[in-house]
Amino acid sequence: MSDHPFNEIWAADFEFVPHDGERYPDPVCLVAWELRSRRKIRLWKNQFGENPPYSIAADSLFVSFSVPAELSCHLALGWPLPARILDLRIEFLRAINSTPPHPDYRNAKLLHALAYYGLDGIDATEKTYWQDLVLRGGPWTAEEQKGILDYCETDVIAIDRLLPIMIAKAHISFDRRLVLSLYRGRYMAAVTRMQSEGIPIDMDRYSRLLERWEPIKDQLVVTLGAEYGVHDAEHSFSEKRFAQYLAKRGWGWPLLESGRLDLKDKTFKLMAAIHPELEPLRQLRYTLDKLKLNELIVGNDGFNRCWLNPFGSRTSRNQPSNTKFIFGPAVWLRDFLIQAKPGWGLAYIDWVGQEFGIAAGLSRDPLMREAYASEDIYIAFGKQARVLPEDATDQTHPIERDQFKVCVLSTQYGSGYRSLSERIDQPDIVGRELLGHHHKVYRRFWEWSDNTVNHALLYNHQRTVFDWEHRFVERPKINSVRNFHMQGNGAEMLRLAGCLGTENGILICAPVHDAYLIMAPIERLEADVEKMRAYMAEASRVVLAGFELRTDYRLYVHPTYYHDPKGRGDKMLAIVLSLL
Repeated sequence: MSDHPFNEIWAADFEFVPHDGERYPDPVCLVAWELRSRRKIRLWKNQFGENPPYSIAADSLFVSFSVPAELSCHLALGWPLPARILDLRIEFLRAINSTPPHPDYRNAKLLHALAYYGLDGIDATEKTYWQDLVLRGGPWTAEEQKGILDYCETDVIAIDRLLPIMIAKAHISFDRRLVLSLYRGRYMAAVTRMQSEGIPIDMDRYSRLLERWEPIKDQLVVTLGAEYGVHDAEHSFSEKRFAQYLAKRGWGWPLLESGRLDLKDKTFKLMAAIHPELEPLRQLRYTLDKLKLNELIVGNDGFNRCWLNPFGSRTSRNQPSNTKFIFGPAVWLRDFLIQAKPGWGLAYIDWVGQEFGIAAGLSRDPLMREAYASEDIYIAFGKQARVLPEDATDQTHPIERDQFKVCVLSTQYGSGYRSLSERIDQPDIVGRELLGHHHKVYRRFWEWSDNTVNHALLYNHQRTVFDWEHRFVERPKINSVRNFHMQGNGAEMLRLAGCLGTENGILICAPVHDAYLIMAPIERLEADVEKMRAYMAEASRVVLAGFELRTDYRLYVHPTYYHDPKGRGDKMLAIVLSLL
């Protein structure tokens, strides 16, 4: 621990009372140790000052396990955030990120990390006792206060023991690679700021919907469900009736190994992109089976705030709860509820064709870059394949464009020609021909993609450009290996843009896969949009070694509601509004 570039290294832990959906928690106490000098700080809530009791300058390092908890207490107290942050939870997630997934990956706690490295920790029963005592919210006796401070200090002791062993195991390095760990810590500060902002919703609509939700669900089956005829007398989705529905239209559908229809929401979403009339049915299925409206977390100020679960997937994408986060799969619900507050506006800013652009940038395929720079990627692909005439547009060749689009999106996931043929509802020979065009036109991309697969299988791991690592315990699916670099580096791009935006005063409501939702006073909205677009462009250049991705945006000024640009929620939204 003596060989490091910092004057001070502070391990810190807060105990606090959380308030679901609210902007800040209520800090109860703080324990912090300076790991070199062994200086110790123990503060009860009435002892907090106007500034942190430890250095947060760039020559000091702030260390904790699941840093947003501590940083949210900083914001609650009006303290600035540390300049250099190391989140041991994120570095632990990186260390155990594997296929098949490590059992602790989805919900990694400090006790899990201690056990992984062979260290003992506080007894789980004792930990629960003290947590419950804190959550009670006080008042606490003098003896209880001391006990809570002692309990808080056990986490600092754990951090003090955990950090050296993670360094010894090379899961954290105090060399040039440290900058990448600090970059991940930097993003956790951005996450904390975003979670404190939240997404504005219409509380009147939300209350009315919550009050009438159960009868509305029944009526949705009677109204919208009747148009499809795929529900039985008990209002349950019938696979047999759905198979008959597909047969009447002559549509193919992906199958499971068992031969049954693949009815996962991901598959439904993909097939609805090919057959748009299925999108309302997809949303109806999700609404009836999985949407728990009372689990949506909304603060008293009318903002949806929840844990964004950064690095929640093996590719390091954010993985917020579908039920707690308004941008879950129910598209109609976000259209129904998201509305800027009076005097404010929202902007949804997304990268155009991000995954295709990442593939073009990383592979340095000249024709792929040329297609990305065109007005329409999929029409450009058709022209490059010499299938479409030079004057073709999405208006003159809509069917062909859709087929080239599905081909492009499928190949980024490594799909074969049979899967492609199913998705475009064409014979195998059509899928084979489309895939052949992709291989021929984007030869440089396929060489790069094959090399990434070979490297991953040879060394049993793969990494993003900023060193997020994914390991293989068993032989992985090749399709997943091919797609890792598009997803993982898309996450890197999103993280860097989020850091730049939040650090420069942009009020980011939430990250949404390849986009950001921001808000600003109406008079400042367009200026903030241009600033955020510039940060997103810069992030793409950094991740892709100079290749810049475009962004697009849509504005929603109060009283306008957010609206999905593809109109995927329109039908469900209209029915719900009429039922209300």
